[in-house]
Amino acid sequence: MVIAERIRAAFVETSQRQTRPRQLIADHLIALAESGTDFTIDDLWQTLRQVEPQMGRATVYRSVEMLVQIGLLNRVEFADGTHHYRVCGGGHHHHLTCTRCRRVLDIDLCLPEEQLQTLSVQTGFTLEGHTLTLFGQCAQCRLQASSEQKAE
Repeated sequence: MVIAERIRAAFVETSQRQTRPRQLIADHLIALAESGTDFTIDDLWQTLRQVEPQMGRATVYRSVEMLVQIGLLNRVEFADGTHHYRVCGGGHHHHLTCTRCRRVLDIDLCLPEEQLQTLSVQTGFTLEGHTLTLFGQCAQCRLQASSEQKAE
């Protein structure tokens, strides 16, 4: 199933009424997925309010959190403690984020299962999931920083 169908189906499967605001949220998230753009809830809410001035922030927040819970959206953490959301469409993966330009790359890298099991035994935790975000500077930002240093 393509991401557009999965997003629309998620609202139906979670028994949320098919209101105009939810339809607008779904349509906008589909456009974000197609462009690969990440977003904040406030950015999404402000964009949607341009089309639907009565759009409630709580409606946007609940919809985003529901999609995070079922794995269609990922919450991407940045080194400064802020976060964005990204339509990733499921499938286990993690993120590499640039500390300078905030570019986000999906990466297919994970801790080995045996390390996760060892961690579970050592801490007494039953692991229910995990996220891994790596921070650094992308090649473009490193090149730009190098050029700026040479210009000084």
